[in-house]
Amino acid sequence: MQRAEVEAHYVARGHDRFGEDRGLGITSLHYKVAAHDTGGGLFIIEQTIWKKGGPPRHIHHDQEEWFYPIEGDFVVEVGGRGISLEPGDSLLAPRKLPHTWAYVGDNTGRILIAFSPAGKMEAFFREVTKAGAMPPETPELWRAHGMELVGPPLEVS
Repeated sequence: MQRAEVEAHYVARGHDRFGEDRGLGITSLHYKVAAHDTGGGLFIIEQTIWKKGGPPRHIHHDQEEWFYPIEGDFVVEVGGRGISLEPGDSLLAPRKLPHTWAYVGDNTGRILIAFSPAGKMEAFFREVTKAGAMPPETPELWRAHGMELVGPPLEVS
């Protein structure tokens, strides 16, 4: 992937790098750093979450995934180990390790999630936000974007 023209890109809180509105039912999703901004080296999203929940357990074959809560409480499971995250904590989920996460707070939550290298993650989110619901647990969809489904989402109450 070629890097975009060298320039700074400012993206305000609550806004998307491309000015688009994207949703996954319980969350809005904003691109903060696009894959082409870094020649494919990095992709960063910010999610604002209104209800408890998160994605199914999955594996990224080629990406590390980094979590950084800004508001609210989250639980991340990496390689079978559950870790509670509060604002300001961070966690790196290495590639090839099964992981999932969930928002477990009672108010609105916000989290930054980065993928390195970007791989097909930007395309994945473009595809799944078309439906305005959490990504379907369709193995072919995840596989087409460099991931494997390996289990259900975390149960949160």
